[in-house]
Amino acid sequence: MKIRVDMNECESNALCVAISPDNFYLNDDDYLEVIDDQVTDENRERIQRAVNACPKSAISIVED
Repeated sequence: MKIRVDMNECESNALCVAISPDNFYLNDDDYLEVIDDQVTDENRERIQRAVNACPKSAISIVED
């Protein structure tokens, strides 16, 4: 499973960065980047919290 971000919807609010900094990052231009898109048993709960926290519903978990 992988993280997918709809960059047309993303406002780079950084809630996902605060919840899962191992997966998400704001670059120098304040745009969201996915550093690690892999969803594992170890990080799935944290990534799901990031998905749920996104105010624009721009983040999802998809099958590879």
